[in-house]
Amino acid sequence: MKVLVTGADGFVGRAVCAELARAGETVVAGTRGAVPVPHAHDARALGDLARPRDLGDLLEDIDAVVHLAARVHVAADSLPDPATAYRELNVDATRRLGQAAARTGVRRLIFLSSVKVHGERTTGRPFVETDVPYPRGPYALSKLEAEQALAEISQAGLETVVLRPPLVYGPGVKANFLALLRLCDSALPLPLGALSGNRRNLVYVDDLAGAIRVCLAHPHAAGRTYLVASGPALSTAQLARELRRALGRPERLLPVPPDALRLLARLAGRADAAGRLVDSLAVDAGRIASELGWRSGWSLAEGLKSTVDWYRGRRTAASPPGRPVRAAGSRVLPGRR
Repeated sequence: MKVLVTGADGFVGRAVCAELARAGETVVAGTRGAVPVPHAHDARALGDLARPRDLGDLLEDIDAVVHLAARVHVAADSLPDPATAYRELNVDATRRLGQAAARTGVRRLIFLSSVKVHGERTTGRPFVETDVPYPRGPYALSKLEAEQALAEISQAGLETVVLRPPLVYGPGVKANFLALLRLCDSALPLPLGALSGNRRNLVYVDDLAGAIRVCLAHPHAAGRTYLVASGPALSTAQLARELRRALGRPERLLPVPPDALRLLARLAGRADAAGRLVDSLAVDAGRIASELGWRSGWSLAEGLKSTVDWYRGRRTAASPPGRPVRAAGSRVLPGRR
């Protein structure tokens, strides 16, 4: 099967290309400028997908599409009109791609959506696929609208599958998880010790890539929507402890009450950041397990070790020439270089 992966040079895209290549698929990397991607057999220039044009030329001889290219909230928050920016790429471009896929005979399209289409839940049971969507903010709304556009196009014969992952982590991670890594790698005490009552799921990037591979091949995946997660949900305090353990740092978590953290974040204009630390966002990935037989292949310890190893290598590579880099938790003895 010949598979076009849009956003192939991104964090998730590289993992997907590697996973599909290992499975014996012919991978075509779709990037803005036809950038070569490891494990891809070929590359095609997507250009600016937000600009209206016929995308049929990209899909010549393609059997299936994995659509990962998107405008994410981190990149768009500083734009003057983020809602329009999200819609142009996440909704309109996805609709054009789906229409071109249906017209050119592509069999199946996998769309990477987001758990954010479900909204936020501070307490209670995990989200399931049948919950009524309640997106908050332009990013989440754009993902839901893209799902709805593909559902309409699927009536023309294109098989569509939607995946809604929670926070994705692994080697190459950026944004919020990378910020948390840096925070946990510091020697400072962190005010996260009291955040033991919330529950949030993560998905390791290779697990997500494996789920995409299964959704491409499984006949029962057509027309379905799946939540996907690696392992059980964690509290913020649990995650911080595991990260500091993987980094070789002392725990040093101060029991600051959640309401106090919310107040401080609100005063600093970062109420959204506090919500990501304090609130719950758990999912039930039972549907993809029962219908498609997908299972997580990575434990939390394995996933964090792999991520920390990458993080340390990245930090070492960024160090000035000739300056020694110490492992986390190590110290330089007097008189030693």
